[in-house]
Amino acid sequence: MPRLLGVDIPDNKRVEFALRYIYGIGPTRAKMICEAVGIPEQMRAKELTDEYINKIMSFVAEKQFKLEGDLRREVTGNLKRLVAVKSYRGLRHMKGLPVRGQRTRTNARTRKGVRKTVGVVSKKD
Repeated sequence: MPRLLGVDIPDNKRVEFALRYIYGIGPTRAKMICEAVGIPEQMRAKELTDEYINKIMSFVAEKQFKLEGDLRREVTGNLKRLVAVKSYRGLRHMKGLPVRGQRTRTNARTRKGVRKTVGVVSKKD
């Protein structure tokens, strides 16, 4: 398994898709990196040589992409700031409710968590 930026990327996937396992690299950035470094489209991650790995690392450093730990720290810092200033979005994050305007009467199970429904108890005769 090749190791890039402290992340083991899968062997048998194409490089363009394997790079997406790094936090902060999505489809667009992965494609841009592969084109800039000159990696053939069909090359698998296990076929990466040290030369290609060094080219990828230098390209990422040159472009100063925020990846992995730095990006995670920034995102959590942003969420903590929203919660600290008690903005609407911060309160929604704090309560564990959908943040981006979705409805909560139905279809909010992922964010709210599955709760056992409370039914009406019927009387026994």
